[in-house]
Amino acid sequence: MRAAFRGVPQGCTYTFLTEDDLLSTLSPNRWAIVKALTGTGPLGVRELARRVGRDVKGVHTDAQMLAGCGLIDKMEDGKLHLPYDEVRLELVAKAA
Repeated sequence: MRAAFRGVPQGCTYTFLTEDDLLSTLSPNRWAIVKALTGTGPLGVRELARRVGRDVKGVHTDAQMLAGCGLIDKMEDGKLHLPYDEVRLELVAKAA
């Protein structure tokens, strides 16, 4: 908390209302994109596709969706960026 008062960035929190929303937004292929972008500088779609072992068109489509949700950034030069060194997912299951 003290770091926040000193102006140290605290990162972002995204909340999904349901487990289904989370899993449909962060499919395994999209999660691979998020992981590949974590801790790197901006990457072009071709380089990102190479890193995740997928075709450019599929990566482009998934990256558009992730950028549209605000989960990754699309730079002015078209490169994709995730400005964090760490991404955490938290799932909670509670008794009914």
